[in-house]
Amino acid sequence: MTEKKKREHFGSKIGIIAAAAGSAVGLGNIYRFPCVAGENGGGAFLIVYLGIVLALGIPMMVGEFVIGRRSQKNPVGAFKALAPDAKGWPLIGYMVVLCGFLILAFYTTVASWTLESVYKSVINYYHGKDLATIEQGFNDSINLTVRPLLWQAVFIFISAFVIAKGISKGIEKYSKILMPVLVIILIVLCVKSLMLPGASEGAKFLFKPDFSKIDSKVLISALGQAFFSMSLGMGALITYGSYVSRKDNIVTTSLMVGLSDTFIAILAGIIIFPAAFSFGIQPEAGPSLAFNTLPMLFNQMKGGYFFCLIFFILLVIAAWTSALSLLEVVVSYMTEELNLSRRKATIYSSVGVFIISILAAMSLHDGSGLTIFGFTVFDGLDKITSMVLMTLGGLLTVLFLGWKIKKQDFEDEFTNGGTVNKRLNKIFYFIIKYLAPVAIAVIMFSQFLM
Repeated sequence: MTEKKKREHFGSKIGIIAAAAGSAVGLGNIYRFPCVAGENGGGAFLIVYLGIVLALGIPMMVGEFVIGRRSQKNPVGAFKALAPDAKGWPLIGYMVVLCGFLILAFYTTVASWTLESVYKSVINYYHGKDLATIEQGFNDSINLTVRPLLWQAVFIFISAFVIAKGISKGIEKYSKILMPVLVIILIVLCVKSLMLPGASEGAKFLFKPDFSKIDSKVLISALGQAFFSMSLGMGALITYGSYVSRKDNIVTTSLMVGLSDTFIAILAGIIIFPAAFSFGIQPEAGPSLAFNTLPMLFNQMKGGYFFCLIFFILLVIAAWTSALSLLEVVVSYMTEELNLSRRKATIYSSVGVFIISILAAMSLHDGSGLTIFGFTVFDGLDKITSMVLMTLGGLLTVLFLGWKIKKQDFEDEFTNGGTVNKRLNKIFYFIIKYLAPVAIAVIMFSQFLM
């Protein structure tokens, strides 16, 4: 009989925080948060968002860490281990693994745009071009056949390279390098943006709240942004939680990760709002802001070549750290449930992601005819994951925590065997059991109504 392989763990507290924060910090933090904030009152939205992160986001993050660390398994194995008498609950695990796989499949398409933009920045493509020309160039690059797929292959390869090395020598090692670099780049861009003429108006918009703007739309938008920004409902935090040592406090870890994610989103707002106000441009939703509008703005600044280049390097890092966590969700499932080696699991999952990502990229070509339910493959994957798999997976996860898992197991994991305040455990357990399901249900239904 072969000896059971000892489970690998993160080697340090900072490694856990860097990896989990890297999972949460993605392209959505850089351009989606400022866009949503801009559409919902700026400072007023920020106050509501911070409140939701603290009151709901961090407790839900703790809950996913509890599932992972208690079981010491991948998402599918976790639900099997914690509910051995119920056959239905492990379906949640399969759902979140599928969600992570499909997100990564279309996310690599967006990541390929970041690499293309780094290339364009290096050759000084953006210099002297107006917004219409840059937008046309962006559309032309999407319609190319070979180059976008080459960038996708490069992005998936470097992600697979890190995942194949394991937890401490792969994900943790590179996250501890990439996250500080990401923060340094953000701060450099913040300083530059705040030095622009008229930048103070953008800063006021972000930090001076007008509470009269807070309504149901702002609340729902803040709920949705917090949920999606913190990587809830996609299996990443359950997977990373399974690599957290018993001696580490998952409450303080979740607090640090949640605040780091929010801090980076705010830094992105400090970059975008002052620059937009300075040049008289309203932040617009979607990738156009990051890939078209901001390059035009940067190249109107002194030192624009340098700032445009480091901005796109920032996007690459943000995309990469999130991709690592999504790929690890699939790899951990394949190694533990299918008994594959980490190397084979990484190769198989990466090839699978690349095949689907080719369809996603090609579906954006004019007249491609590649559709899902009337949407392009790219948009279809986006909608299936965000509107169904993530929110439904998140909802079922908190229901599992609040109504299925043994209360004593939750408390033991939350308190590290009684070393963390039990009163705080009661508050978090109440939020997860009663408030979180309502909040996620609101997010689900609002997506279909809006």
